[in-house]
Amino acid sequence: MYQCEKCNDRGIVLHKGTAYRCGCWAQRMLDLKIKRANLGTNFQDAKFSNFNFKYYPNTVPSEGESTYKERATKALSAAKCFVNDVKLNTVKKGLFFCGPVGSGKTFLASSIARELALSNQDVLFVVVPDFLDSLRFTFDKGEDGMTEKELMDVVWHIPVLILDDLGAHNYTQWTLNKIYSLLNYRLNHELPTVITSNLSLNELENMLGDRTCSRIIALCNIFRLLVPKDIRYIQSLNNMST
Repeated sequence: MYQCEKCNDRGIVLHKGTAYRCGCWAQRMLDLKIKRANLGTNFQDAKFSNFNFKYYPNTVPSEGESTYKERATKALSAAKCFVNDVKLNTVKKGLFFCGPVGSGKTFLASSIARELALSNQDVLFVVVPDFLDSLRFTFDKGEDGMTEKELMDVVWHIPVLILDDLGAHNYTQWTLNKIYSLLNYRLNHELPTVITSNLSLNELENMLGDRTCSRIIALCNIFRLLVPKDIRYIQSLNNMST
């Protein structure tokens, strides 16, 4: 059974003796670019156009003076500007999205990754706890496994790096040093970086230390997203009722 009955998955269609690219080829290339960016399955279709402001009311939360919607508008605008600046090679600082679970941080970061990947930019989406576990597993790697240095080289040098869920891990001194080393390298080499975290900067400072947080501040512009209710929870309830 072929996925494309038109070309039998060959990517080529013959018509009157002439070979043409099948329409499925472009979709395959898009899928491959997204896969290379390491986007998770749940966010492979994330797009700025799908960012829904209905979850961000025009009321002021208990912390701060900006409304939920104003915060979301600024974060979305910053994400779009970041993508454009990367394409033009004019990006000056990365982005740090913080806020509670289900406030849209990972959606925005995934939208950035998808847009850049589809524009042929070298971008890598990394879930921090998974990456740190992968580093730890290098000590028990088989002959075909990647070494710690090889894994670190990837995240050090990728032109655009997205670090999702910083702070969601049981940090040892070893992992703290790895995070600091990574952020310090990317800061010193002016490599665009996007970070998301459920923790505020003050909470991250208590967990990661002031040296690491100072690198985040120097590396990224900071945006705090807030919502009255967890977006993913609302969406799951809606899915159950349909």
